[in-house]
Amino acid sequence: MTEAATEMAVDTAIKESAIKMRGTDVSVFYGEKQALFDVNLDVARNSVTALIGPSGCGKSTFLRCLNRMNDTIDICRVTGEITLEGENIYDPKIDVVELRARVGMVFQKPNPFPKSIYENVAYGPRIHGLTNSRAELDEIVESSLRKAAIWEEVKDRLHEPGTGLSGGQQQRLCIARAIAVSPEVILMDEPCSALDPIATAKVEELIDELRGNFTIVIVTHSMQQAARVSQRTAMFHLGKLVEEGVTDKMFTNPETKLTQDYITGRFG
Repeated sequence: MTEAATEMAVDTAIKESAIKMRGTDVSVFYGEKQALFDVNLDVARNSVTALIGPSGCGKSTFLRCLNRMNDTIDICRVTGEITLEGENIYDPKIDVVELRARVGMVFQKPNPFPKSIYENVAYGPRIHGLTNSRAELDEIVESSLRKAAIWEEVKDRLHEPGTGLSGGQQQRLCIARAIAVSPEVILMDEPCSALDPIATAKVEELIDELRGNFTIVIVTHSMQQAARVSQRTAMFHLGKLVEEGVTDKMFTNPETKLTQDYITGRFG
């Protein structure tokens, strides 16, 4: 092998190692209606990837493919391949419960369980058998709440209902609940759309901190948020991936007029 070929092979290996998840020719059908068309998208490890585009463009549908949430819809059919660390997550041998522990999800509207703050975070580790003692569980709960930047606000209220927290606190509690099972990837579907600007700023700051330990994919309608929190951005329109790339480049020099019009608010 020539020196140039060796360098190319090493460069390719480095690029491959930087990919946490990969979608190849992903199409989604709801009955006869096709919602996604042959999407090819890599999700980089330990970074934030933002999915943007107008309502109904397929970004949330693609997000839900990444932990097979679409399986819960009877008429939904997914084709193509999605891999996590090179393993096809749609392989029949895959345990979907285990997959969703590896690929956690935070929804648009904060949805704490009707349990105490402590039990909200402890629920996942318990059902996945991640702890053998109360001391271990206490440690996981505290660590998760600290990582979600809410420990100081709730440490004296752990046995009060999670539903009694403010909206922003509830969303950070849901993030703590998601990371308590040590996922590899966190999916966020419009996580700040129901929050006020102060709570949104706290969640965005948290997302930036979490990417050091997790791979994050976020759907957002806010171009400012995508620009602030993500390293890579993917633009969807009418079920197709229009373009994707480094966020800074896409927001300053997009490849397509469609992306430029959407980012600058001239879309529609």
